[in-house]
Amino acid sequence: MATKEDFRESRELRTKRVERLNTASGRRVIEPDADVLGEFGVSQIIPDDLLSTAGLRLDLTAEQKSRLAREELASMMRIGIAFEAVLMAGFAYRLALAPDVTDPRFTYALHEIGEETRHSRLFARVVAQLEPEQRNPIDGRLSRRIRGRMMPLILRRPATLDALVLGGEEVPDLLQKLVAEHPDADDYLRRISLYHRQEEARHLAYARTTVAEHYRSTGWTDRFAVRWIVPGAIAFMFDMMVHPLVYPTIGLPALKTWFAARRSPNRVELRRQACRSVLKALLDSGVFRAGHVPYAWRRHCAVNRQGDPLG
Repeated sequence: MATKEDFRESRELRTKRVERLNTASGRRVIEPDADVLGEFGVSQIIPDDLLSTAGLRLDLTAEQKSRLAREELASMMRIGIAFEAVLMAGFAYRLALAPDVTDPRFTYALHEIGEETRHSRLFARVVAQLEPEQRNPIDGRLSRRIRGRMMPLILRRPATLDALVLGGEEVPDLLQKLVAEHPDADDYLRRISLYHRQEEARHLAYARTTVAEHYRSTGWTDRFAVRWIVPGAIAFMFDMMVHPLVYPTIGLPALKTWFAARRSPNRVELRRQACRSVLKALLDSGVFRAGHVPYAWRRHCAVNRQGDPLG
């Protein structure tokens, strides 16, 4: 078992890591309204094999695939804005209660809030450029009521928030990596993906650094949520990146197509990859131990107790 001296030394090392992240964030300020400008240059901005319908053997016209690509990207951007708003609220909540404003973690939280606001401004501009026809599934009275109830529960549980941050960064990072590396993806979309991934890499590094600290010092409800609720939330987050109301814009049934897409081998494997990335971060940081991976994580990541992929 680690001693108090071991934990103190480990915290000092983590503090130095956060200081390096602060330095990097200060040196690499990118203003998307000046540095990530452009217009979509091809008709189908997301290639066939990266669409959520890949592998479903749907007989779609070129016009339908072009519209679907724009609708899927708009869906991902809208979900991204909503998630980053939760993240910024979480950081602001921590700042309001912070006992030491000289802690490098306090400074980094300010950096991350600034970067997330820039991301959200870019996403909002891109949504306007896409001119989506879909209805927004989170723009309803019931959705707002649920979010209003859930938000305080998340903000008061720092380890849960950290784990959700890891999920909320790993999911789009995986999807954007595929876009950035695909030769047939739209060039403007590729530049957006590269910009976002560059800054999110630091956010992932910070969440990996702090999640163990928060998990050690938090209450049982926070630890319960990390072990049993977060993996399902990450899987749902992945599935909602392209929500059901996207499909009626090209004449497909909403729920039937969405359920078929989320069960397709390609989407199942991508969802598991995103979940495994978060699990690896929790294992590497010491939140979980190999051989003792909780059942909910094993189920959603398709791994064994050691954290290794099944099959």
